[in-house]
Amino acid sequence: MAKISACIVAYCDYEEVCAAVRSILHYTQTADFVLYVVDNASPDGCGRQLAETDFGDERVKILCLPENLGFGKGHNFVLDKLHSDVHFILNPDILLTQDTLPAMADWLLATPGAAMATPQLRYPDGKLQHLPRRKPTPWLLLARQLAPRFGGVFRKADDHYTMQDEDLTRPHKIEFCTGSFMAVRTEVYKKIGGFDPAYFMYVEDADLTQKVLREGTVWLAPQFGAIHAWHRAPMRDAGKFKMQLVSMGRYFKKWGCGKGKV
Repeated sequence: MAKISACIVAYCDYEEVCAAVRSILHYTQTADFVLYVVDNASPDGCGRQLAETDFGDERVKILCLPENLGFGKGHNFVLDKLHSDVHFILNPDILLTQDTLPAMADWLLATPGAAMATPQLRYPDGKLQHLPRRKPTPWLLLARQLAPRFGGVFRKADDHYTMQDEDLTRPHKIEFCTGSFMAVRTEVYKKIGGFDPAYFMYVEDADLTQKVLREGTVWLAPQFGAIHAWHRAPMRDAGKFKMQLVSMGRYFKKWGCGKGKV
């Protein structure tokens, strides 16, 4: 059985983080497992509460940062601590309903050339989330923002971007693996240096996927699943939306605006 590790980067919302941790521990019974919870200097005291919480499981390691490093650098904080075969990058709004981590790790290692994968995620009400995507282009990202309001050609482009014109009921190669739930070969993750620290938040998962694609293939593995609350803050918060635009600019400068291969 594969050695596995996982990391959640927390920022506020203690109860949500605890729910994620408890679901992961409940459905991941293997002893050769470490779960890192990195608190990004939560102003609501989440880190302090986590440090004082007894999860009754020595596999949990709580790490409290003195300042908010952002999503990617928060995950990179544990990079040098990893000695696993497969590492999971998880959002604090993830809930497991089955033994996804061990089974998915074994599948990833058994799939020739596979370096990263994501499961099929669903909303708490069971509705499917369309998170596997093609490589971003400026047009596809614009269409994604405009599709809910205007539909039409924007909706068609967004459906294409989120691969709704493909059969995703079976394992499928993808070009954009969501940072909500990533499984990556630890040796690959360490070789590429984890996330690009230039991103504070947003689009760093697309960037990481492109780096991983230089080392192997990236997959949607829909035979595995989890619940994802998916808090879409950029749609509601002007400051975070601006941050997202800055990250998009950095991504396209680095990787270009061309289409991918899927």
